[in-house]
Amino acid sequence: MTTRLSAGPRRALAAAAGLLALTGLAACSGGDDGAKEPREVPSTQTTAAAPEPRPAAGACYALPYDAAVAPTSKVEPVDCAQPHTSVTFAVGTIDAVVDGHLLAVDSERVQAQVSSACPAQLLDHVGGSLTSLRLSMIRSIWFTPTVEQSDAGAAWYRCDAVLLDGAAKLADLDGDLKGVLAGNALPDRYAMCGTAAPDSPKFERVRCSSKHSWRAIEVVAFEERDYPGAKKVQAAGRTRCEDAAADAAEDPLTFKWGYEWPTKEQWAMGQKFGRCWTAD
Repeated sequence: MTTRLSAGPRRALAAAAGLLALTGLAACSGGDDGAKEPREVPSTQTTAAAPEPRPAAGACYALPYDAAVAPTSKVEPVDCAQPHTSVTFAVGTIDAVVDGHLLAVDSERVQAQVSSACPAQLLDHVGGSLTSLRLSMIRSIWFTPTVEQSDAGAAWYRCDAVLLDGAAKLADLDGDLKGVLAGNALPDRYAMCGTAAPDSPKFERVRCSSKHSWRAIEVVAFEERDYPGAKKVQAAGRTRCEDAAADAAEDPLTFKWGYEWPTKEQWAMGQKFGRCWTAD
């Protein structure tokens, strides 16, 4: 007899505020939480100090978790042959001029721009499909200049790739994560697993190379712009997740499955998908 376990919703770690806006490591924003009002800086403002150099793509950093979820960073790069936890995969320029005014770097508009740009570029860096990325523990984080650096003319943003190693820890990286998801199978080193069923109080996301009992196996994506409601997102994954778990099971007549759907808050942060899980 098939055993069914429909797992309840659980907040995913966002890309910066928890790093999994998982997917989403959501999202997550290495940026500001948007609570501050935009501080307009006159576009004619002059400063005596010269802006600091832009970050370099390919640079490596030994970031602790707390530093990874901050909106700015003063951590210096290290030799990529040395232990490190993040790699810069993209550097861009902030567009902060609105109606002739230069918005502050910590304004909601600027931070929203960066928090969209970095996750959008991560897939090109790691390769593979969007589904594989969402089933992995790889996330993007992002940094902008400090207000003082911005006032001195800095207008860059920095996108780093990181690999989560539990709820609040970053894994050491062997390289830069470029192309690591491009193969047909998702390696356990990067894949997302759980220490328990996703509706269990003991549930924690871990890499599948660590001790685990459940595995994320499928993604249920939604196309709606606005949150369609808890009932609809819950119903959307039931058949799909049960079928995915049956396909993955050694015995298709006896298996456990779970479905983790996005909450309204996660939807607002950009996570418009759910995950199917199975006992592993």
